[in-house]
Amino acid sequence: MTEDRPMDCRFRTDASIDTPSMVSACRCPQHARRLFTGGVVGAALLAGAGPLAAQTLPECKRSTFTKAVSAETVEQQAGLQYRQMLQQASGQRALAPADHPQLQRLRYISARIVPHTRDCNPRAADWKWEVNLIGSRQINAFCMPGGKIAFYYGILSELQLTDDEVAMIMGHEAAHALLEHAREQMGKNTVTTGALRLGAALLGLGSLGDVGAQIGGQLLSLKFSRDDESEADALGLVMAARAGYDPRAGVTLWQKMTAGAGGGAPPELLSTHPAGPTRIKDIEGKLPRVLPMFESAARPDRRFAAPARMAPAKR
Repeated sequence: MTEDRPMDCRFRTDASIDTPSMVSACRCPQHARRLFTGGVVGAALLAGAGPLAAQTLPECKRSTFTKAVSAETVEQQAGLQYRQMLQQASGQRALAPADHPQLQRLRYISARIVPHTRDCNPRAADWKWEVNLIGSRQINAFCMPGGKIAFYYGILSELQLTDDEVAMIMGHEAAHALLEHAREQMGKNTVTTGALRLGAALLGLGSLGDVGAQIGGQLLSLKFSRDDESEADALGLVMAARAGYDPRAGVTLWQKMTAGAGGGAPPELLSTHPAGPTRIKDIEGKLPRVLPMFESAARPDRRFAAPARMAPAKR
């Protein structure tokens, strides 16, 4: 079932909006400083880079790499980038008004998920959670540090997502914030690259070693990112199931994602996300744990339809 809605002149859905840099990687100059020191610190962190103690849930364990960057700094920067994105969207009439049905849908689902987040990360209780809908054809959604959530109209329209599938995405993206993956990635990028360059210098490899360090650092970061995605899948399923959304929608979601990719996904080794079939298999393996949570959870008292598909873009 789809939602039929007259054209809203206040909100366009085909804008071009920049994705905040922190969503994909840290490009901040302050985290690229003092590589030699980063290598020394890295030796200690790499030697004992196990997870921090879990909170209530075993899926909530976090890496010791988060210690390399302050949470307050990361959340403050995320908030700034989020505000900048909203300003850009608003300037293009691409920020959904509060009464837009799809934004109401997203905020209703988030209101069911957010109360469960504090069981995973105590900081989440003090976050100023925000949910916004961006009028862009991109198939994208994210949750930045500090609970700053954005969905792009394209992911709702093009994939014709059910509420359960929306909850799987939202739980997954919130999990990235709860597990502090952006903060962890900043620490990893600084530590791994610094350690590899330090090793190259000590071995007298010169510029050749420096190039190898850059390539090695990129590959290490990609592996970390795939691990982050798997961790977010596991915790996201828990969050959504406890909020009353069917975790089996994680399978149908990734079937839609895979079909939408049209076979254009990169090889798994060089992808920041696990390949579609691998991801579906992993999610299916987690269902025995999360289905009882879903069965015992209160069900949503509202259901929403997907928006109508967007007309093809003009060439």
